[in-house]
Amino acid sequence: MGSLPNVSCDVDQQQDIEHTSHVERTRWVLDAPEPPSRWCELMDKSSSSFRAKLQLRSVVVFLEGLFPILSWGRNYKFEKFKHDFLAGLTLSSLSIPQSIGYARLANLDPQYGLYTSAVPPLIYGLMGSSSEIAIGPVAVVSLLLSSMIQKVVDPVADPITYRKIVFTTTFFAGTFQAMFGLFRLGFLVDFLSHAAIVGFTGGAAILICMQQLKGLLGISHFTTKTDVISVLKAVWRSINHEQWSSLNFFLGCSFLIFIMITRFLGRRNRKLFWLPAIAPLVSVILSTLIVFLTRADKNGVLIVKHIKGGLNPSSAQQLMFKGPHVGEAAKFGFISAIIALVEAMAVSRSFATIRGYHLDGNKEMLAIGIMNIVGSLSSCYVATGSFSRTAVNFMAGSQTVVSNMIMAVMVLISLELFTRLLYFTPISILASVILSALPGLIDIHGAYHIWKVDKLDFLACIGAFFGVVFASVEIGLLAAVIISFGRILLYTIRPRTEVLGRLPTTNIFCSISQYPSVVKTPGILIACIHASLLCFANANYVRERIVKWVMEEEDQQGKKTKTNEKGRIQVVILDLSNLMNIDTSGIHALEELHKKLVSHSIELAIVNPWSQVIQKLKLVQFVEKIEERVFLTVDEAVQALPLKYQGPIDDLSP
Repeated sequence: MGSLPNVSCDVDQQQDIEHTSHVERTRWVLDAPEPPSRWCELMDKSSSSFRAKLQLRSVVVFLEGLFPILSWGRNYKFEKFKHDFLAGLTLSSLSIPQSIGYARLANLDPQYGLYTSAVPPLIYGLMGSSSEIAIGPVAVVSLLLSSMIQKVVDPVADPITYRKIVFTTTFFAGTFQAMFGLFRLGFLVDFLSHAAIVGFTGGAAILICMQQLKGLLGISHFTTKTDVISVLKAVWRSINHEQWSSLNFFLGCSFLIFIMITRFLGRRNRKLFWLPAIAPLVSVILSTLIVFLTRADKNGVLIVKHIKGGLNPSSAQQLMFKGPHVGEAAKFGFISAIIALVEAMAVSRSFATIRGYHLDGNKEMLAIGIMNIVGSLSSCYVATGSFSRTAVNFMAGSQTVVSNMIMAVMVLISLELFTRLLYFTPISILASVILSALPGLIDIHGAYHIWKVDKLDFLACIGAFFGVVFASVEIGLLAAVIISFGRILLYTIRPRTEVLGRLPTTNIFCSISQYPSVVKTPGILIACIHASLLCFANANYVRERIVKWVMEEEDQQGKKTKTNEKGRIQVVILDLSNLMNIDTSGIHALEELHKKLVSHSIELAIVNPWSQVIQKLKLVQFVEKIEERVFLTVDEAVQALPLKYQGPIDDLSP
């Protein structure tokens, strides 16, 4: 019996130690260092690369960062060059006919597509780091430029002004892309979700397919609208009035079947990867010979006619920085910049993952931006990475970006020597070349996967698809962005808030809806706010949810315990571990919640708020109002609070 006082003394000492540790850990939360301002954070992120460069010891290292070719070029060997040379030749055989076709899709003369496959790949070869991506004009961007700019200027009635707006749009697109890379604003590209991209590219593929009916059927007069209904009406009108050429249709379909067969064989046998790559060029050569030898152009077959040869002429004097169309060009440039970056980053990252190396997204954006700025000064329109040509480049064994440079040189040689030979190239063949590349843009399996996983994501997908198909490319993009923002807004204004309970025999607190086996703590309601920001959009919703839970819990306890006060809610604990920031509306909501709880003799405690949150709560003296009931963990709050407000609870310990 004599040892009992010592035991009691030990228990008291243990409680004092625990109390001291609780107080000390509370000070950790309350004395968190003051966070930097938003402006400082933004400047830190945007200028970190510049500061790092200023700290570098030599200009050489800086240049190697800006021009990666200076780094890996020192170890470049002839074995790699052989692979790159063969890949470049294979790539050029596909790029030349596609570039001519995409230029026509953009309502430009054929040579501008070839120009775009010459200069931008050379610039990217110096500044880019993806060893697989193939740079040049692409179908989606070509259609996008055509659909937007022809609403401002008719490319047939005023081709010179139309071309000037295209070059100016390209300059603005490159400027925006370079700025995204310099200031680390790549997150802007992420506003188009994967689902929106799947829907947009699928809808664009349908539109491009419809547009190619003009060349495939040999229709001279066609609608300038891009929606499917207008295109189908124009096609039906032409067929009904016999304004189409069966010879064009037969020639185009024959070579389209030939290209698709070679693609099938290439997929069945990887060693035959070169077959579908050279099939478009073979189709152009053979069809041109057929038309030339049979003089089929006199029997209704539409041909390309004159393609201006020679190297890229300067277009610097054609850029429009004054006049009524500058605003539209800047807007078109911004939209084109986003779409081009989305396509380039998607294709380059996917193949980089296959090869097992990492790409710096900001450096890639800078490289793509610079190449488009230079391209706008050398008669090029917006260039980016192509899905189909990148796959060919990869299959051909490309080792570095030298394959792009080889392709660019071959295109320049073609511009200098072979453009006259393309005079009799049938337009229906160019249409068939573009049509053969479209199946890769329609991802039915991806859309079905999105439907299975997330119905709201699928809504963005079909919104973009139907917007592009039945309205316009811009409407489709706008629909995708609005639906994506609407989804974010929905999650913001209705954040997930849950009641927590303790998992039996542990100190872990989890959602009672996810884990039915958890045990509620008598007299304490623990609420977790799953939101990164408590703001004007969601503060009242969160406050009302918590008050509702308290009232419901008290009603249930009142029915169970009748007049027993021990079961009623005495403490509400808010787990703020997920809350990154709070605005004045959020603070006001917490103050209103505290007043409401105090009026019902209920105390409020908060757990593990982030530094931005706790600093603001200290500034408005909210921490003092709740008597510094701030804890590091939910378990500490549960263990500490009952001792003061409810008395010890024996069954709380694991």
